[in-house]
Amino acid sequence: MIEYNKFINDIVFSNGGNINSLNLFLFIILALLFSLAIDVIYGELPGRIHPVVIYGSIINFFKNIFIKIKNRLSGLLLVLSTTLVSSVIIFLFYFIGKINLILLFIIFTILLSSSFSVNMLLQTAVDVRNDLNESLDKARQSVSYLVSRNTDELTESFIVSATIESLTENITDSYVAPIFYYFIFGIIILIYHQINDYLYWLLLVPMLYRLYNTLDAMVGYETDELKDIGYFPAKIDDILNYIPSRIAGLYVVLSAYILNLNGKNSFRIMMRDARNCPSPNSGYTMASTAGALDIKLVKKDTYVLGDENKEINIEDIEKAVKLSKLTIILFTFTIILLLILMKVIL
Repeated sequence: MIEYNKFINDIVFSNGGNINSLNLFLFIILALLFSLAIDVIYGELPGRIHPVVIYGSIINFFKNIFIKIKNRLSGLLLVLSTTLVSSVIIFLFYFIGKINLILLFIIFTILLSSSFSVNMLLQTAVDVRNDLNESLDKARQSVSYLVSRNTDELTESFIVSATIESLTENITDSYVAPIFYYFIFGIIILIYHQINDYLYWLLLVPMLYRLYNTLDAMVGYETDELKDIGYFPAKIDDILNYIPSRIAGLYVVLSAYILNLNGKNSFRIMMRDARNCPSPNSGYTMASTAGALDIKLVKKDTYVLGDENKEINIEDIEKAVKLSKLTIILFTFTIILLLILMKVIL
């Protein structure tokens, strides 16, 4: 068995812990498909070993140190320190995996699956819909975990709106963005595959995206306590999501056409209302969904997206889930096609 593993590694790996061109191409695609399967079938990793939970601990540790610096340098130091520590931890897992290609593939796919969250994204919306069918109070409690607004007195229509907003806003950072950066760096290493240990860098890119997204979620707020230390994390998150959010919005429009929803209106509302949100990115998938479903999504005193061409109801949650699923499928299919095209060209 040891001799067989050595034989496989000698064939597959070349200098610097790298693998040959064909196997690299297959590795990139299969890792994406297997990681997506892990997330869809199994869901999130246990909390104790989930990278996002570990990120949270690292962030809290350095936050308590740097928050004493009462200027924006605190946020920059927080970003740099958490990046360094997280990168070292990921490298240690990668280094262990280099013992054997199969072990490396398993570690790689499990870690990659933790950089996105398709199962939880879709299931939370379904759970609110199910709770809403049981009782309004139960649904209010469920949706309170998804949004920052006060849900104690929300009516059914506002609960449905909040659920669809949360679902569609997170299409970008829960899947499209980390896979977008995985794809971009995958193309880079297919072209420049002489870089040593490029599988580490391929894994690090989406994992660092998840770190910066977690940083923004934890400290990226305009409160007196966090406005300085959260400035750089919030800006980095905005920059990283700028292109993926707009791509995701366009895929929602395409999905609306395929599902016989109002695709034309989806594009129109996205172009008209996406900038109504305080965030420069979150409005694109929310507005395109509102247009596709011919509904109005409202967060009181913050934004209004879409036109009330019909009254919003609980069935719109199911439509939004289907729209989100197809958006993720089409985006994944496109990524794989582009990777195949690049391999043919190269």
